[in-house]
Amino acid sequence: MNGIAYNTKMKPQIVLDTNVLVTALRSSKGASFRLLSMVDERRFQLHVSAPLVAEYESVLKRGMLALSSQQIDDVIDFICAQAEHHKIHYLWRPMLKDPGDDFVLELAVKAQAQIVTWNVSDFKPSLKLGVQVQTPRELLNLLEEPL
Repeated sequence: MNGIAYNTKMKPQIVLDTNVLVTALRSSKGASFRLLSMVDERRFQLHVSAPLVAEYESVLKRGMLALSSQQIDDVIDFICAQAEHHKIHYLWRPMLKDPGDDFVLELAVKAQAQIVTWNVSDFKPSLKLGVQVQTPRELLNLLEEPL
């Protein structure tokens, strides 16, 4: 669980990496889909920025999903309606192995949130900034623990 401790009275603050969203929309089975289906339950607070939303749209519309452009727009609109929006005014680039992931880290720092991704190893340097990283399965395990 990457040493993450939660206050049971506070809901987790998360930034959802694009790979989790893609995985959720490819299959209705698995942790990614379950996590996405919980967005409107308010069991965690989702955070987005303009660059992240633009990446969601760009990646989802590459034709790898069995969804129409309108359905993808609906998913993104839903996420945006549920999420807290942030403007990022600083850049720490490059910090990660994939410079395309740096804006995810910048958002997590600004939002004081953790990153939920299937590529945990790509975000290891984020720990230097106090940003925790975990998989959707790890977050679900915490969210679904009996109180």
